[in-house]
Amino acid sequence: MSISSQEICILPNKNNLALLQTNGMPGNLYNICSNLPATPTRLERLLRDRELRKYSKCLNDCEAELPSSTQDCFSPDLETSTCWFNDEELLEPVSASRSLNDDGERLDFRASKQRLLVVANRLPVSAVRHGEDSWQLEMSVGGLVTALLGVKEFDTRWIGWAGVNVPDEIGQKALAKALDEKLMQRCIPVFLDEEVVHQYYNGYCNNILWPLFHYIGLPQEDRLATTRSFQSQFDAYKKANQLFADVVNEHYEEGDVVWCHDYHLMFLPKCLKERNSKMKVGWFLHTPFPSSEIHRMLPSRLELLRSVLAADLVGFHTYDYARHFVSACTRILGLEGTPEGVEDQGKLTRIAAFPVGIDSERFIKALELPEVQDHMKVLKQRFAGRKVMLGVDRLDMIKGIPQKILAFEKFLEENPNWRNKVVLLQIAVPTRTDVPEYQKLTSQVHEIVGRINGRFGSLTAVPIHHLDRSLDFHELCALYAVTDVALVTSLRDGMNLVSYEYVACQESKKGVLILSEFAGAAQSLGAGAILVNPWNVTEVAYSIGYALNMPADEREKRHHHNFKHVISHTAQEWAATFVSELNVTIVEAQLRTRQIPPPLPIEVAVDRYSCSNNRLLILGFNATLTEPVDTLGRKDSQINEWEPKLRPDLQEPLRKLCDDPKTTVLILSGSARNVLDDNFSDYNLWLAAENGMFLRVTTGDWMTTMPENLSMEWVDSVKNVFEYFTDRTPRSQFEVRETSLIWNYKYSDVEFGRLQARDLLQHLWTGPISNASLDVVQGRRSVEVRSVAVTKGAAIDRILGEIVHNKGMKEPIDYVLCIGHFLTKDEDIYTFFEPELPSEVPASVRPQVPTQVRTSTAGSRAALLLKQNSMSAVEQNKSYSIDGDTLHLMVTDRISFQEGSSVLDLQANDYFSCSVARKRSNSRYRLQSSDEVVTLLRELADHR
Repeated sequence: MSISSQEICILPNKNNLALLQTNGMPGNLYNICSNLPATPTRLERLLRDRELRKYSKCLNDCEAELPSSTQDCFSPDLETSTCWFNDEELLEPVSASRSLNDDGERLDFRASKQRLLVVANRLPVSAVRHGEDSWQLEMSVGGLVTALLGVKEFDTRWIGWAGVNVPDEIGQKALAKALDEKLMQRCIPVFLDEEVVHQYYNGYCNNILWPLFHYIGLPQEDRLATTRSFQSQFDAYKKANQLFADVVNEHYEEGDVVWCHDYHLMFLPKCLKERNSKMKVGWFLHTPFPSSEIHRMLPSRLELLRSVLAADLVGFHTYDYARHFVSACTRILGLEGTPEGVEDQGKLTRIAAFPVGIDSERFIKALELPEVQDHMKVLKQRFAGRKVMLGVDRLDMIKGIPQKILAFEKFLEENPNWRNKVVLLQIAVPTRTDVPEYQKLTSQVHEIVGRINGRFGSLTAVPIHHLDRSLDFHELCALYAVTDVALVTSLRDGMNLVSYEYVACQESKKGVLILSEFAGAAQSLGAGAILVNPWNVTEVAYSIGYALNMPADEREKRHHHNFKHVISHTAQEWAATFVSELNVTIVEAQLRTRQIPPPLPIEVAVDRYSCSNNRLLILGFNATLTEPVDTLGRKDSQINEWEPKLRPDLQEPLRKLCDDPKTTVLILSGSARNVLDDNFSDYNLWLAAENGMFLRVTTGDWMTTMPENLSMEWVDSVKNVFEYFTDRTPRSQFEVRETSLIWNYKYSDVEFGRLQARDLLQHLWTGPISNASLDVVQGRRSVEVRSVAVTKGAAIDRILGEIVHNKGMKEPIDYVLCIGHFLTKDEDIYTFFEPELPSEVPASVRPQVPTQVRTSTAGSRAALLLKQNSMSAVEQNKSYSIDGDTLHLMVTDRISFQEGSSVLDLQANDYFSCSVARKRSNSRYRLQSSDEVVTLLRELADHR
């Protein structure tokens, strides 16, 4: 695949950015790439990376002989060269399709492997201690180990707990040495003490998270005890995750990919990112993720979700699990879910589905081995003349073994002709044998098997062969190969790779797969398998009969579909796809970071403030000077949201700033006049309500800056629509202001509110405002309808002109600080003060001292009456002392429009526009929250 020069984006380096800043463009440089070639899309990057992997594999197949066995994925003999380009490297103009360079020399496309740090709860080996400083290592079994077995795309390091308690330093050093010597430094142990393991692994992971993620409720007698011990277990969980993070940080090298696995390490991404925000971190869950209604029962639900969101990429086996996770973040954290993932203040965590696979080639080649052929011969002779059904499961509550056996019993009841012609082989691998619930399950299964064998068996044959043990690899492959029907009846399963292994071994016999619809594999193999609800014993029994009697051509079609999927969606491809997606996500995050304004340099802003003589501070109100509120409406946050109050810790610094004769403070807000009066009447400052349409100094009366021809005839029709949707949307509310109407669904059910907002907008655009000159401003969870001329940017010049006239300013304004949590529609105020923008009128013809013009017309009187009619009852009872029939209007012609800007004498370094809690903004800088606003204003107040 050729990479053309048009696909390469030459991004600005640090020197270019510094040069642009030196030339008078400080702060946000998000537009600097506008004239550069378009960067490749996510799909283009992923497709290109996929082609490079195929090309690399082709080179490897031609130039190196692949090993016949891939059971030991950590053997140095198995390392083969692979072509891997980071997306950062793809920004360089290279071509992967050329075989010769400019000098005619052959190019080597195979770059060094990317280091992959796989962090899981357990190492892929089990350690047994012999003496003080001697250890025996054995390969572990498990879904993750099986999935990653044979993955050779990366230079892999595995970090995890060795499964044993090693309290002494001598033993720890000996184990680490044994791992280094035998596994070439591929396995790095994490040492956990016995108490942490008990609380973290046996407690929080296995008794709380695992049952919850599999929709299993706690036994009634254990609920109170679990509630009491929850906090100590969660503390141990966080401590263990931090210990994992410490080991990762110790072995991390720049450019490494850190891949965290499973519910044991949900806190790890946050620990890693807090240490190194540039680290590439992915997290993958191997179990189901429950619906938000289940997950919200966790007392630690908020912390776990936010910790996982610290990762750059979050992966799940199926789309359903990913959808549940996004829904939990939306409903529990109040964040915005997008088609790409979850967004929090401009930071996007990508959420995607990556169905895991197996090393299918390993199973296919194993069928040719002599030992496997011998096992197959014995099994065929043992069960000659009988159809073989197979179940391979861990002896676990979620695997549905009792349901499977009961369904088989029902099949034998309803089909007596099959009683001596079919046998069920159930392999039940023991697990957690010391847990009472598992001991009870074992007894239950044994009882059912004994009853069925006694009922339908004979002295020479029984219908069920049940084994409470695991099989070695060769025995398992042989058993897969001779089986006619595989039965997977999981009640809830993350993926279930047994179904994949069975299909891989069935190329000759083409057996039938009966698969539970609650297993993740049903999303991938559902088209070729017979899907069943394991709780419906009658349905499963019928499916058994259908599978045993299935015609050969149908069996072949079903098998062909599944076999094609298994051999193409391998574990190697799964790992390569995840890491490729993570690399692309990092590149896109870097591009987005270039669009995010940098943090406000508070020291510089304060220093320029102290050096200036005539300062203007423009401050927003909501989410800027108010207390942060809970977006989910708990406690009294909803009341606080509708009745915003000035933060108590801002009262003193704000008063100091207002009393400074060199400083003019303007509160510019979308709030109504009475809200600003209630909060700021005691301060010596200017108030601009309803996006600047009403203005007053706190020692004077309200005046309007609205254009004379502003029509409000649309209010009643829009108000009726808002009333209708408020009645139909619980916990929503609408507010009638004098120049706009706002419908807010912030505290409604997130998904329902979003649907209602969509219907509301459709109704507005096709109904009452279809021919009106209005703006519909869509906030995060609000819809506002206002006249076209009603924006903060449109009003600021008229406001500035009135301030200059009222104060009789002779000295030009030489410092402007504009801070706010403004909607995108109102961010035109940031560009108003930019010194680089060309002026509409030459400075030589600008009036240096603007003249305030007041008019009294019939039109103004009509506008006044219209405004009074649109006020709420509370506002109508307030006295604003408007002089007779005269409105304090400012003329909107060319001369009046330049009145405010004519008094500005700003240098680039004396203007600071700053968004609050918004990462996507046209401002030069940003502040994370109103807490940083408090810090800034305190600093300014101390440097008057």
